[in-house]
Amino acid sequence: MTPRLATTLFALAALASAQTAQAQQQQSCVKAGDLSDAVVYALPIAFDAVRTTCANRLTRSGFVASRGEAYVAQFRGRQAQAWPGALRVLKSFMTSPDAGEAAAGADIGAMIAGMPDSALRPFVDALVGQMIAEEIKPDSCGRIERGLEVISPMPAENVGPLVAFIFEVSDMKNPEICPAASASTSRR
Repeated sequence: MTPRLATTLFALAALASAQTAQAQQQQSCVKAGDLSDAVVYALPIAFDAVRTTCANRLTRSGFVASRGEAYVAQFRGRQAQAWPGALRVLKSFMTSPDAGEAAAGADIGAMIAGMPDSALRPFVDALVGQMIAEEIKPDSCGRIERGLEVISPMPAENVGPLVAFIFEVSDMKNPEICPAASASTSRR
């Protein structure tokens, strides 16, 4: 997932937060575990957008057509569990300096503040899926498919933490990852 694609995912879904000012005062970074949840939650949405947007660019024998759905099913099965952490990331992202652009001129947060989770999630999913589809360039379809195939041997429970770790060690600032608690382990 490219940083721009990740940013798009986080920005749009963050519109679900009506309490962004309060969240900004409480925490200016996101926990790696919550970012991991956001990746797990967003991967099926991103896969569907890729499959639709790249339908005429990918072969019938390629990974997306032949094995993609089976791989992504692992993530679909984890979305409900990942939703709370993903929503915390989205709320945190909404408080970032770039969030003003994403929500400019619209008080969507206030509009959906009273939405029940059963309505909020499908709303966020649809908006995020549309944003991802708009960001996919036709020439990137093959690379996206190759990237999915490269990570496919990994268990679903490792993909989110790996992406969070990459964000952390690459010193990404949008979203900024909270420093990990230092753990001293000794091996003999």
